[in-house]
Amino acid sequence: MDRPARRVAALPRQLRPSFAGIIGKAAAPAVAIALSTTAAFAADKAADVPSEAVLLAQLILLIAVGRLLGEIMTRLGQPSVMGMLLAGILLGPSLFGALWPDLQQAVFPRSPAQKTMLDGIAQLGVLLLLLLTGMETDLQLVRKVGKAALAISITGVAVPFACGFTLGELMPETLMPQGYQRVIASLFLGTALSISSIKIVAAIVREMGFTRRDLGQIIVGSAICEDSIGWVIIAITFGLAEAGTIDAASVTRSVLGTAAFLVASFTIGRRLVFLTMRWANDSFESDFPVVSAILVIMGVMALTTHFIGVHTVLGAFVAGVLIGESPILSKHVDEQLRGLILAFFMPVFFGSSGLSTDLTILRDPMLAIMALVLIAVASFGKFAGAFLGGKIGGLTRREALALACAMNARGSTEVIVASLGLSMGALSHDLFTIIVAMAVITTMAMPPMLRWSLARVPMRKDEKQRLHLEQLEAKEFVPNLERMLLAVDESPNGKLAGRLAGLLAGPRNLPTTVLALETAGGSGRERRRDITPESGPAQEARESQADATAAQSSGSDAQRASSVMDITVRHLAEPGPQAVAAEAKKGYGLLVIGIRNTRARSGAFHRDVAEIVSAFEGPVAIVAGKGDSPQLPASILVPVTGTETSRRAAEMAIAFARGRRCALTALCVASTGASSVDTRAQAHAIIGDVVAMGGRYGVKTRPAVRTDVAPDEAILGEARRSRYDLLVMGVSRRPGERLFFGDTAAAVFQDAPGSVLFLVS
Repeated sequence: MDRPARRVAALPRQLRPSFAGIIGKAAAPAVAIALSTTAAFAADKAADVPSEAVLLAQLILLIAVGRLLGEIMTRLGQPSVMGMLLAGILLGPSLFGALWPDLQQAVFPRSPAQKTMLDGIAQLGVLLLLLLTGMETDLQLVRKVGKAALAISITGVAVPFACGFTLGELMPETLMPQGYQRVIASLFLGTALSISSIKIVAAIVREMGFTRRDLGQIIVGSAICEDSIGWVIIAITFGLAEAGTIDAASVTRSVLGTAAFLVASFTIGRRLVFLTMRWANDSFESDFPVVSAILVIMGVMALTTHFIGVHTVLGAFVAGVLIGESPILSKHVDEQLRGLILAFFMPVFFGSSGLSTDLTILRDPMLAIMALVLIAVASFGKFAGAFLGGKIGGLTRREALALACAMNARGSTEVIVASLGLSMGALSHDLFTIIVAMAVITTMAMPPMLRWSLARVPMRKDEKQRLHLEQLEAKEFVPNLERMLLAVDESPNGKLAGRLAGLLAGPRNLPTTVLALETAGGSGRERRRDITPESGPAQEARESQADATAAQSSGSDAQRASSVMDITVRHLAEPGPQAVAAEAKKGYGLLVIGIRNTRARSGAFHRDVAEIVSAFEGPVAIVAGKGDSPQLPASILVPVTGTETSRRAAEMAIAFARGRRCALTALCVASTGASSVDTRAQAHAIIGDVVAMGGRYGVKTRPAVRTDVAPDEAILGEARRSRYDLLVMGVSRRPGERLFFGDTAAAVFQDAPGSVLFLVS
């Protein structure tokens, strides 16, 4: 049994003391809140006057109890969102209201004015939850497993939707809402049964270590497709529900409005979202500007879908998808926004949904039977649809079985659909309660079933190799770059820096900001010349990026990108160091420096370079071109020592060689010592790592090992002998006032026969 399975199996016995302690500590504050709330707003109970104290007490209870039960569910191997939903059920008429009805009514009064206050926060929570779901949607993963995911999502939505719609048409009249056509309630029921919860599916797949497995990617990709298709169906269903009837005009308006919105969003909308987020990140000095921009984008897109006749949830979901694709969405910003949603809005929304659930109605034998029938139909429809889609998509029987178990998780998505249907009057309270009960039971049954089925899916040999390569790439420097900053002027060094930056951006099309610096030493005409996105180093970067993209066009779809490089040019009045320091606060993974004053008369680095390097906290690439017009390299030499710094330099050299399709040599100088056999073996191991890394990217790397010679002499001798026109060297800054990387780097900088790039990290 693997470690997660052992941990889950041992939980009940381990957690009894901790659960008792948690419940004991949380019960007293909860009772105190309830009692103090009763006294605080007893005067407002008779009048229909909304009370801020009541709202505050409701929020505290929903957050505290939801977090407590969510923690318990997590330790039992269940999704924490189920604990938040159960918190609302326990605080509602199902338990709290049955045990102490007067106090429950005092804390959660039914007055419309008071209920509206909590509903307003809950509805905003729905939009934020859909925003977060969209941000977690990986469209590249969907494209990667497109065939299987498409087949699974189509059958996985169509079969349970048909089952749910049919069940809705056959349900007793007493379960149908008054004032709405039965067909609309049936559409809601079919929608609720057809969508899987991407959050819960992804969480269990991640816990099982299947995130990067072939089957895990198909499961998550299929859930993403189902979620996307489902929210389109939901938007159309809501549009029909708001119209109150189904006719050709309302159906056409909803379908065409949704199609137009999606087309606009994934064409011009994608670019507008990126520009808005970058503008907020780069223009504001106050705290959290990107978070504010994200919330505004979500609100605008939600309102747009409202005005075209579909529900706001579609706008929030699509906004999340576009925001998640933006490179400006750093991990720090993502965590800030995620913390707000998960800590506040999620327990409030799911708790308020639970408050509307009255499980005491299941004492009625007919309603209890209907709940069991709904659970059976929902499970059969989703299981059959997913299993059929898996077989069509080419999965084995075991894989299709695991897939079917995963897709039966509903959870948060069904609760959102049911809550919105209830608020619009399209679902009755009884039918809403039955749907919530179905969502809770199927969701809690899914994790153990999925763990059992995934444990029986063997790993293929090619899959094992791919996972090993992905683990290596996850630790590398270049693949994890998201944004670059160029500090350049119009000198030959600046143009070479632009060319090399374009090769590094390559087909990944990293957003790049060019700081057009004005440095002393050139003619007045050269200093006055402006750098634009269509001239100078920026244009050099654009052209070499296009060449690199073409050179790698045979790579995977995930590595392909637009041939137009995303470049922003800034002309700032401050001197170089101040401009770099101000710009660096906006978040960059690498600074590339290419200026005229790179080398001082003494042969050391010029003061201008030292000041710019000191102004940037992070990796810096210093470009020192050779000659009046240095060109892109036709052959590259990279010295390696086995350190993390030299390995990063090797990654950059491989990226350059890959973009140029040119020769690359990795040189290791073995230190002289008592055991020459050991040092040579160690050198070959270091070289072997670089050669293997180059092979992963299709770059043939020639190994070279030198012994019994000083490192600077070995590097310069190799550079002169084979006439390399670019030397890439990883260095670390030494203490002191001047910019110094050690004697070896100083000798290479002074005497190298070709251009040099120093990567400082």
